[in-house]
Amino acid sequence: MPERLVRLEFTVNGTAVAVDAHPMARLLDVLRTQLHLTGTKEGCGEGECGACAVTIDGSLVNSCLIPAIQVSGCRVATIEGMAEKDDLQRIQQAFIDHGGAQCGICTPGMVLAAAALLERNPNPTLADMRQGLAGNLCRCTGYMRIFESVVAAMRPSAS
Repeated sequence: MPERLVRLEFTVNGTAVAVDAHPMARLLDVLRTQLHLTGTKEGCGEGECGACAVTIDGSLVNSCLIPAIQVSGCRVATIEGMAEKDDLQRIQQAFIDHGGAQCGICTPGMVLAAAALLERNPNPTLADMRQGLAGNLCRCTGYMRIFESVVAAMRPSAS
């Protein structure tokens, strides 16, 4: 007997959504295929790389490990929800300006993790940054450009 679909209602990036999905479908797949939010990337599919990071009710999680049914009634935020219209947040611009964004696979999860870190600790040390971004793997930058991007995002804007 085929598995039945369930109706899931939750908020994504401030917008109420309703989707029909298999109860154990991964949140990652629902975001990418049904809601067309492809900024969330699949890296390892095992919760080890952080490329699929999103926030659920303010907590950073790996969406490849979350059954979609678990977000029913929750607030989910993806990388697409960070920018307002065409205005990037300071952390996003810092990643661009300082080379923290390379191939783009890890970038959305890294940016969300960096934003979560800066929200918890507006002035992290290098050790804090290493710990705060530890769940995110990057094969392109060697991490120093990512740390430089976080430091740049901590500085007051020039405006």
